[in-house]
Order: sequence, then C-alpha cells, then structure tokens
Amino acid sequence: MLAVVTVSVIGLILGVILVIAAKLMAVPVNQTAEDVRAVLPGANCGACGFAGCDDYAKKLAEDPNAKTNLCIPGGEPVARQISEILGVEFAGVQDVKAFVKCAATFDTAEYKMDYQGPKTCKACSTFYKGRRGCTYGCLGFGDCVNVCKFGALSIENGLAVVDRDLCTGCGACAKACPQLLIALVKSDSLVRVCCSSHDKGAQVRKVCTAGCIGCMKCQKTCEFGAITVKDNLASIDPDKCTNCGKCAEACPTKVIHIAGNGTCSGCASAQ
Repeated sequence: MLAVVTVSVIGLILGVILVIAAKLMAVPVNQTAEDVRAVLPGANCGACGFAGCDDYAKKLAEDPNAKTNLCIPGGEPVARQISEILGVEFAGVQDVKAFVKCAATFDTAEYKMDYQGPKTCKACSTFYKGRRGCTYGCLGFGDCVNVCKFGALSIENGLAVVDRDLCTGCGACAKACPQLLIALVKSDSLVRVCCSSHDKGAQVRKVCTAGCIGCMKCQKTCEFGAITVKDNLASIDPDKCTNCGKCAEACPTKVIHIAGNGTCSGCASAQ
C-alpha cells in the first residue's frame, strides 16, 4: 500500500508540474493564422513561394500586404475564403497547368548509351547530359512523377506525361526536372511547342523525329504574331495565341501540339 500511495503522490505532483509548465511556457496562438491555415489544402507544395502552408498562413496573418491568391492548388475558392477571413478585397488566382516541352518517346528518339546508374533523371543527366542523343530531351526516370502529390504525372513510353485533370499547377514537377523541360502555362493556352532543343534542324533530325527543326513555317503561318523562332526553336506567346491551331497544321515534324484534342503527347486527358 505504501508503494502504491507513493507512486500516486509522485504522479499527482508531476501532473501538477506539467500543467503549470504548459501554462507558463505556452506559445501564444495567432488565431488568424490558424483560421487561414484551416482553409489551405495542406499540400505544402511551395507554389506560393513559402516553405509550406503553415509558413504562408503565418505570413498572411502578420503582413497586411501579403497576397491572398498565391495558393495555386487551392485556386479561387481558397483565395476567396482567405480574403473573407482577413477582410480584404478578393483577388483571383490564375489557373495554370504543367506541360512537358518534349515529345520524344522510345519510338522517336535515339539513345546514345545504355545507362546503368541510379534510376533518376538527376543522376542520369550528370552523365554527358543524359542517355538520349538529344541532350535537351526527357530522360524518362520520373523525378517529376515522384514529387507530384496529386498523381498528375506518369511516364509513358519513356516520356513524362501530364494529366490535365489532376494537375493543380503547383510547379513541383518543374522544380524537380534537371532538364528544365516542364513549364507552367495558363490553362486556356492549349497550343504548345513540345520541344526544347536549340540544335540546328539537321542535328535534330539525326537524333529525334519529333523535334523542332527551326524551319519557321509555324511563324509564317501565324496571323497573330504569336509564334516566333529564335535560336532554332519555336516559342508561343500565350497572350497573342488564339488557339486556332494553324501553326500545328503547318509544322512538318508535328512538334506543335494542341492540348485537349488528342494530339498532345504530353497530356494524358482531354479538357
């Protein structure tokens, strides 16, 4: 009995000490930050430019000039809730989607080595800029797939593919790609050049049948001045592009794709 009583008393004393310590050492809670954090999706993707949702919520609660529309995965619904919590004017979120600036698959690209190292794009890229004949192309080991928290990327026939239905535009995949092949564009910009090579046309043809050869036919075809060819590579100005698709029709290598109509090798679903 003495032992039981002794242990009980010690437990009671320790409990009282813990309660007192919790009161004295408690960290003040910023209720505004807690309310904002509650509406954020919790992806911690870093698209907002902060370390995670907690960091962004803290910034919003403490800085009256912090932008409320930086959460791309949450989109406009989350931005609207944040604006209501903070009592500030609502600002819309630009909806963006990721796309892969490469169309080369196992069937269309030449491979210069049988790479046997670690199965990551980052590791492979350190060996003479990768295993493909084109040093700009997708390496196909899925570093982008591994960082995507929304299951929006996959590797199909050696090429990274984005599911537009699942993509939130967080940009984690773009940061993970050592080849810098993944870009974020406005979701309503459907025409894209799926190539990143700056090699001359003759060199591109030797290593890939799905690359841009810099022939300028697309530029000459566009009536709106939306597409230009510089350093042997075509690029599209989304602010000028009307999604007419005439450049895609004129492209001899069919490297200009239109998302949503089944012609975009980098898109897994149509919108």
